[in-house]
Amino acid sequence: MVPFGTDNRCDPRFADKWRIHAIFIVSVLALFLEMIMIRWIGTEVRIFAYLQNTILVVCFLGLGVGCFTSRQPVLLRRNLLIPLLVLLTLLAIPFTRAGLAKISAMLSVLSDFLIWNQGTSQGLASSVGYLSLGLALTLVLMILLWEMFVPLGRLLGRMMEDHPHTIRAYSANILGSMVGIWMFVGLSTLYAPPWVWIAVAVSLMLPLLGKGRELKLNLACCGVLVLLSFPASWEYGAHEVTWSPYQKLTRRDNEDRLWEGQFLEVNNVGYQEMIDLRPESVEANRHISSELHGLSQYDIPLLMHEQPERVLIVGAGSGNDAAGALRNGAESITAVEIDPAIIELGRRHHPERPYDSPRVNMVNDDARSFFARSTEHYDVIIFGLLDSHTTTSMTNARLDHYVYTVESLERAKSLLAPDGVLVLSFEATKPYIADRMGGALSHVFGRAPLTFRVPASGSGWGGVIFVTGDQEMIQRQLAVNPKLARQIAAWQLADPVQLTNKIDLATDDWPYIYLETPHIPTLYYLLAGLMAGLMFYAQRRTKMPGLSLVWSRTHWHFFFLGAAFLLLEVQNISKAAVVLGNTWSVNAVIISAILAMILAANYLASRFPRLPQGVLALCLIASCIGLYGFDLSRLAGLPYATKVVLVGLLTTSPMLFAGIIFIRSFAAVERKDLALGANLIGSVVGGLLQSITFVVGIKGLLLTAAALYVAALVTRPSGARSGVRAEDDDNIAELSRRAAADKNVEVEQHTAG
Repeated sequence: MVPFGTDNRCDPRFADKWRIHAIFIVSVLALFLEMIMIRWIGTEVRIFAYLQNTILVVCFLGLGVGCFTSRQPVLLRRNLLIPLLVLLTLLAIPFTRAGLAKISAMLSVLSDFLIWNQGTSQGLASSVGYLSLGLALTLVLMILLWEMFVPLGRLLGRMMEDHPHTIRAYSANILGSMVGIWMFVGLSTLYAPPWVWIAVAVSLMLPLLGKGRELKLNLACCGVLVLLSFPASWEYGAHEVTWSPYQKLTRRDNEDRLWEGQFLEVNNVGYQEMIDLRPESVEANRHISSELHGLSQYDIPLLMHEQPERVLIVGAGSGNDAAGALRNGAESITAVEIDPAIIELGRRHHPERPYDSPRVNMVNDDARSFFARSTEHYDVIIFGLLDSHTTTSMTNARLDHYVYTVESLERAKSLLAPDGVLVLSFEATKPYIADRMGGALSHVFGRAPLTFRVPASGSGWGGVIFVTGDQEMIQRQLAVNPKLARQIAAWQLADPVQLTNKIDLATDDWPYIYLETPHIPTLYYLLAGLMAGLMFYAQRRTKMPGLSLVWSRTHWHFFFLGAAFLLLEVQNISKAAVVLGNTWSVNAVIISAILAMILAANYLASRFPRLPQGVLALCLIASCIGLYGFDLSRLAGLPYATKVVLVGLLTTSPMLFAGIIFIRSFAAVERKDLALGANLIGSVVGGLLQSITFVVGIKGLLLTAAALYVAALVTRPSGARSGVRAEDDDNIAELSRRAAADKNVEVEQHTAG
């Protein structure tokens, strides 16, 4: 099966018999490769773990430009395989991989965007130099990614344009996208490393590799890709590397730190330690000072309650908090951890083996999801160090954001026993972060928490600790334990934590705990500038005419639909995280629900071709505004299955009406490749517009999407205004191809020149 070569023509036999299968395969490959790039680049260049939508919009731009230039030659080796080879070579060589990792430090010298291991510089000149080099290297990565997706966009645009059944073709595209997502989700569930991802991607490319000498050369490139993916997947000097559904986990021996044992890196940065704090081990450990015996940050929470029988730990990690609870007599411990791989590493390698205890009940879940469905009450609730290294899928919100909102803390408070105590630990690297945490706890509990900073030592990495709940219980415990009271007083004197209660609190609508004030960080403006530069490069590289010269009212219609769609997708994932939890499975289900709603729209458009356009438009805008006014958190207390169905239906309802409008317009338009390209480029702009949530909040995306849909309705093509009958689909496509034939010839001649 050799459907495409470099001669810009589709094999007629393949076109007649397998065209729908080709659309499906290319769609699977495009989404699967996109997921690989988002995950892998975000791992090795950590700043993109916090800016995942940057990679997403670059991939969309490549697909969009590919659709716009679909009649240009599809040079799979030059445009896809070689850029991927370059990227894998950079990741396979330790020196160049380390160089790419430094991009994070270079870009993070901007103080208004926080990541772990923030970069520092000396003076303005040094900052500008670091930033300029980081942006230049970022642009190189963006160009490599863009190049990979252009040929896939050309294949997709050409086949969509040539296919005689528009609705079937588009449905195959959506089904392929859904399969591509779930293939990657399935591999992530199995902890598959990147070499497996690349091997699967190469297998999907096989039908597209051409024939004869071209096939042999492309197969050779694919073989090298698989070979390079092995060293690119590994971490030198590590005992173990695990690619969990969320992140890359590396287990190493400690060499330079204040304690002896093993620790975990997440995305190449130190993340968790596994410390043996049993009395006999502490006595033998020269790194732990004698005055801290029994007073580590993992012992303190249970010392704040006189009878800590029932304990809840969220962000349990590899087991230090659970081990502390066991040492201090807890009878029942519920330990919640979102990453199943961290649970397993802790079970196998923590020296105290806390997860083997019958008193510990392990729960693999998101903290917010557990809060929503738990009905028990606890004497002590412990928030472990939940600092996140990544964002949720396709959003600006990090995995830990929704755990520390006012609404989340209120739900945690409701799970406390009447005399319960809540202890929250956080590595607050900036004063305003500690202020935000303390302010939220003061707001929820009505009194300021007991606050102190524990320094890093042989018994833990330290952080700011907030103790709240039953204040009388806390004061009694300090009174009967003068050693603990003296130690806390010493910590407060050595490094006081100021709580002004003047900072904006994190809420479910504005969950940005790492942002000092509501504003768009400077780095996002710089990345938008890089996107503009990439667009200029793309125009010159493909000799594509300027958009202002070729775009008509119809193109803008599809552009606005694409921008609004991506904003709605971001909104849906964010809101689902609040109600259902912020796990990878929830994100995958929500994205699949969105794609399923598009398929439903395709079916309804075919089955009921005369649905009034005015009614569809009214339902579309009304559903966006209705979602803006409806608080989905009201559904949090419902049974989980009921909740999933209701959240899925409510959040995706605008996409049903938008999908019907889209497919009607798509069936009627003359050049489907250009329409799809405009739609994908609109998604690029939608991805960039997502940054407004830093200012207006997440719900504001609904009003922005509604405004974009109004613009799309105003610019919709005339053929879509009256509806399209399903039986007219073939005739419309045929007339479109005939009308565009002369234009195609002109495009090919322009390309050849």
